[in-house]
Amino acid sequence: MQPISVTLSTQLKEKPQDESKLGFGRIFTDHMFIMDYEAGKGWFDPRIVPYQNFSMDPASVVLHYGQAIFEGTKCYRRQDGGLQLFRPAANMARMSRSAERMGMPALDEELALEGLKELVKVEQDWVPHQDGTSLYIRPTMISSDVQLGVHASKTYRFFIICSPVGSYYKNGLQPVSIYVEDKYVRAVRGGTGFTKCAGNYAASILAGEIAEKKGYSQVLWLDGVEQKYVEEVGSMNMMFAYGDKIVTPALNGSILPGITRDSILTLARQLGYETEEKRIAIRDVFDDGKAGTLTEAFGTGTAAVISPVGELLMDEERLILQDGKIGPVAQKLYDTLTGIQYGRLPDENGWIVKIS
Repeated sequence: MQPISVTLSTQLKEKPQDESKLGFGRIFTDHMFIMDYEAGKGWFDPRIVPYQNFSMDPASVVLHYGQAIFEGTKCYRRQDGGLQLFRPAANMARMSRSAERMGMPALDEELALEGLKELVKVEQDWVPHQDGTSLYIRPTMISSDVQLGVHASKTYRFFIICSPVGSYYKNGLQPVSIYVEDKYVRAVRGGTGFTKCAGNYAASILAGEIAEKKGYSQVLWLDGVEQKYVEEVGSMNMMFAYGDKIVTPALNGSILPGITRDSILTLARQLGYETEEKRIAIRDVFDDGKAGTLTEAFGTGTAAVISPVGELLMDEERLILQDGKIGPVAQKLYDTLTGIQYGRLPDENGWIVKIS
């Protein structure tokens, strides 16, 4: 493996004093990891350097044709002060799958993971201590050729930045309200829906603005063909509880294969819940909710972990779940997963990577 050079910053930032006001993705640490790629040469020059701006030519390919992918993972501080990561290798493997679909080079997963670990060691004092907080880690790959014309770049940059964060939602684990989007679509099978590419998120912004104006936190996307089957929420996979049975949309090529999604399904089965992955009609969700057979709905994702859904809006039809409170299934799964992530519960699946 290539050695990773480290250049420490001589001007360190002031760290947040009040961890209850971290928010999400607004504060960034002192250093970043970078490595570059060139066709015929591969990945080279892995380095940790002071957090800094990039200089980019206006004709850079990424600015015009959108070859950009990213990941999100976290570092958690245990009660004994030690640090640990949650399934970071799965993030790197998914990034390689995203890269393949976007015509980008496969990531050197081993080198990228080592760079991530070394960066966290350098930034260990930035990992917050308060329960529910963490260090959010954002690996990103962009094309860097300077030339107009729709073709794959021959040069790329991979980088990792870090941000100490609190809850993704300002109200924490309180149930969120979700707007069902039935006009615009996020992705279709055969497209880039299963990747974590920047364009997927750009396509979601308008609907997010519409939802916000209606007083809703997130958008629930339907399938891109018939617009009648549940796919995912903008930052989460969706799950529905029917008592002790958990149902989630099957991965079909247009849904992101969430690492938290996979973890929750695994834990659910280990806790004795029945799980099913299938096509779910949004009409059935509303009908089952009103009939009382659908008892809970919640999203899963790295940023929010688990986010209970208190209300769904489709056209002018509203569905209230659990009287707007978190349900027992979501609470149990949240407590179990976060217990493993923070080291309060044993890791029986080999998901934790200890840094210290």
